[in-house]
Amino acid sequence: MPLRAPEATDDKIGGNENAPKPLTNGTTTTSPRQNVESILPICQELADKVNEFLEEKVDTPLLRRTQEQTRVALGVISTALEAYSLDEVSLSYNGGKDCLVLLVLLLAALPTSPHASSLPARLQSVYIISPHPFSEVSSFVETTTDTYQLDLAHYSLPMKEAFRVYLEEHKRVKAILVGTRRTDPHGECLTHFDKTDHGWPDFMRVHPVIDWHYAEIWAFIRHLQIPYCVLYDQGYTSLGGTTDTHPNPALKSQNESEGGADAKQGKFRPAYELIEDKAERLGRDW
Repeated sequence: MPLRAPEATDDKIGGNENAPKPLTNGTTTTSPRQNVESILPICQELADKVNEFLEEKVDTPLLRRTQEQTRVALGVISTALEAYSLDEVSLSYNGGKDCLVLLVLLLAALPTSPHASSLPARLQSVYIISPHPFSEVSSFVETTTDTYQLDLAHYSLPMKEAFRVYLEEHKRVKAILVGTRRTDPHGECLTHFDKTDHGWPDFMRVHPVIDWHYAEIWAFIRHLQIPYCVLYDQGYTSLGGTTDTHPNPALKSQNESEGGADAKQGKFRPAYELIEDKAERLGRDW
């Protein structure tokens, strides 16, 4: 799938460690880049990177599978962007690896979407904050809000209530892209497009990465050299809150070849070394 569009003249976008602290419950994080009129430059930068990956002759079965998953996900995103106007679409983003991949793919798809000529200054998105958030996650969300030019509304509410309030405050939103995968809780029976269940706020859930495997998520992130939350380098494989999330015991250093001292000190290997989908949530209490 071609992802190239007319080249933008703006400089490439980078992070800003001086970004303002996020507020919560309906407020948005404001990018310090007030003079940026469009997200086209960052979209084109990511489109070029994704397109280069898809054209590459990769040498491992894992990367070939990841290329195919990328094409499928881009197709789902393109279908959503054809069905809805851009102000009817939002992204659920919390800084985790799955929604990070989804964010990159969504931005990469925009330059060749029907909305390419009228892209906003920031991408509409929503962040439902854990009751006990990791400071590392909060910092990463701040940084990526600036890097990827997100108009990110924050809610410190239970998920159902957060979406209800979000939709009340963003009445045009009809579809929300979500980074749920098949192995996540309640993900087994989902498709690429699912209306919310009875009793939930009414919107279309779009799941472009629903059939991605854990290893493919990491293959994409690492091959495209996408910065990710530092907790993943400390053995965390699925991020929730500080009270229910721990380093994955499957990644604990065990033998002399990994460094006996590390094993004794309880050190963990990085998240991308895990292979099995079923082991992803071993560090979660639910």
